[in-house]
Amino acid sequence: MDPTISVSKGCFVYKNGATRANKKEPSKRKRSGPAATSSLLGKEITTQPFYAAYSDCWKQLHEHIQQLQMTSNARTLEQLVEFVGIEGHCRLDEVLPTAALLTGINQPDHLKQFETLTQRLHLQRVGRVSVLQSRDCATLKAAIESMVYSLMYDLSAMPEMDEEEADEGERDRKRLRRTQCTLKQLHAWYSNNFGGAGKQRALVIVLPDFECFNANVLQDFILILSAQCERLPFVLILGVATAMTTVHSTLPYHVSSKIKLRVFQTQAAPTGLNEVLDKVLLSPKYAFHLSGKAFKFLTHIFLYYDFSIQGFIQGFKYCLMEHYFAGNAFALCTGYSQALGRIKQLSHEDMETIRRLPSFRPYVEQINDCKRIIAVLTDDEYLKKKLPQLLRDCLLHFMLFRCSLEFFTELVGDLPRCPLGKLHRELYVNCLNKPISQQAEYKECWQILSFMSKEAFVAKLSKCISCTEHFLSEQIAPLELGDACAEVMRAELQTLKTLLNDVELATLEQQPHVNSESHLSSDARALTDLTQVASRQELKAQLLQRSKQDKQQSTSEYARALTKILAHIEEQLVLKHLRPLQQAPPLHELYVFTDIATVRRNIIGAPRAALHTALNNPHFYMQCKCCELQDQTQLVGTMPDLSVVYKLHLECGRMINLFDWLQAFRSVLRSADEQENAEVSQEHIDPQIQARFTRAVAELQFLGYIKMSKRKTDHATRLTW
Repeated sequence: MDPTISVSKGCFVYKNGATRANKKEPSKRKRSGPAATSSLLGKEITTQPFYAAYSDCWKQLHEHIQQLQMTSNARTLEQLVEFVGIEGHCRLDEVLPTAALLTGINQPDHLKQFETLTQRLHLQRVGRVSVLQSRDCATLKAAIESMVYSLMYDLSAMPEMDEEEADEGERDRKRLRRTQCTLKQLHAWYSNNFGGAGKQRALVIVLPDFECFNANVLQDFILILSAQCERLPFVLILGVATAMTTVHSTLPYHVSSKIKLRVFQTQAAPTGLNEVLDKVLLSPKYAFHLSGKAFKFLTHIFLYYDFSIQGFIQGFKYCLMEHYFAGNAFALCTGYSQALGRIKQLSHEDMETIRRLPSFRPYVEQINDCKRIIAVLTDDEYLKKKLPQLLRDCLLHFMLFRCSLEFFTELVGDLPRCPLGKLHRELYVNCLNKPISQQAEYKECWQILSFMSKEAFVAKLSKCISCTEHFLSEQIAPLELGDACAEVMRAELQTLKTLLNDVELATLEQQPHVNSESHLSSDARALTDLTQVASRQELKAQLLQRSKQDKQQSTSEYARALTKILAHIEEQLVLKHLRPLQQAPPLHELYVFTDIATVRRNIIGAPRAALHTALNNPHFYMQCKCCELQDQTQLVGTMPDLSVVYKLHLECGRMINLFDWLQAFRSVLRSADEQENAEVSQEHIDPQIQARFTRAVAELQFLGYIKMSKRKTDHATRLTW
């Protein structure tokens, strides 16, 4: 019998005299840092202007986001590090110092937070860290072994070890297996390395997914750690994704009495996202913008699916890639001076890309001179001379839009029931999608503002003006075209201050009619008009108009001043600067990503459609000539058996007869010679074909397309339509 043939399945290895590789070199390479990875893109892509613009934009955005997230989580992480440093030196008899970090329901971002915490503990040399995942701690023995092994020998968890300690760890690893890692070994190792005065460090055990641990294993694990606290300085950190009630329900009294618990809380995911949006993605510092629909799509994925800030950032990065990779014309989506330098690099194809933009046609139609129209459409050099002014108008428009959005958010963000929303991102989407003045929520906001008291309205508008001025000085002024934008906005704000002063000085008393003779003459003219009406509808309209005029004449001075300033805000800020994307200046597509269909298709998977495509037309994925179809309904015997069975089941109704299904499958796979032989019996079926059919049906059942019927044993029930 062949020595490699066995009753049971196995893997037989022949070493052929190979010797064990030297393990010191990989560890040194590991400590020296990761090797640089080569890009998947060739030089024909990386040398293009659009790739340079994309790289610069993403680099600035990524650095800004990382700096913001480090600032946001710095306070919580500093408190945690301080807690570990203090509690690691204060040993209490059978009391385990424990920190519960409330992270929120967001598992993808949790691991990133704990990685940052681990790095801080390593850099500040506070303690040794062991991160235990629930999947590695199914039993108490596995949890203890993983903890001891990672604390003693896992060099990736101890980057601050010097060369001598690393070499000692390598020698110990050869002598000690994972199954031999016990608390006794850990105590001996700790006494040898940190037993002296001033060398003590805490042993930090981190459980990132506390809710996923087995309750019994976790309870025994905590009891063992608390019993060893007098000998070893253990500190336990629990990553709690839900609430503190989970900790109390998981740990009974005899376990919770052995821990000294302190609660820490990280920033909520929606709060962190709003901070990233307001300070980074909606910042006027960057020329790239998302359309209202794309912005709403990404925020909906965050709010209704995963609550992952990293997922949102990756989705935004995908939009950025799609925008710039459309061609070198989109390399103009950058700072104004850099865009002027890149205009000269545009080729004829790039200029044609600009001419095909949807907003370019209205720009051409508004030109009255035929010669200029011909030059714009045919002469690349002439259009290049026009591009600087067009790009400047676009950049200035988006800066003014952002300033007006800041003012408008302060104005309507805290109104009762928040009709238009209370966050920048909500108003950004509402303003870009369609004219905001035509929305019912906008009219409701204006009605609420007109009903406000004098003191409340003056205080609100003063706050709006001061916030906008601060935004201009902090965010707009340092930019390249910031002076031009600030000049326009400061003029508008100065006019608002003058109108606000009139509102402040206005009285609330009703103003009587001053000229009684003119009033009597107007009444006489109105009565004359009423006698000349031709129908009831005209009489009703004139009476309604007269009542409105009388009401307007009898309003107070404050009401007239309030109406005037609200009308000015609507005309000069809302209608002029907060225009929808359809009314944006020409070539705004160079700065705004609008292809929401591509993002939806690539970010949100459609498994059922992908499965149908793979089974109905295997050539789409396999790219083999034997499965190529001339028509989607065609059946070829060279296709995979699962595809043949799937396409045959699409022709059936709710109940599928297995024998008829087998006969159809057989007829598809049968060779041409066998098809010509009419004497072949229908009852005789090749066992190999029957086995292939049985396996394909089982695979189709596993995919969830059919199930075996209990009412009819020789039938299958179709589950999809």
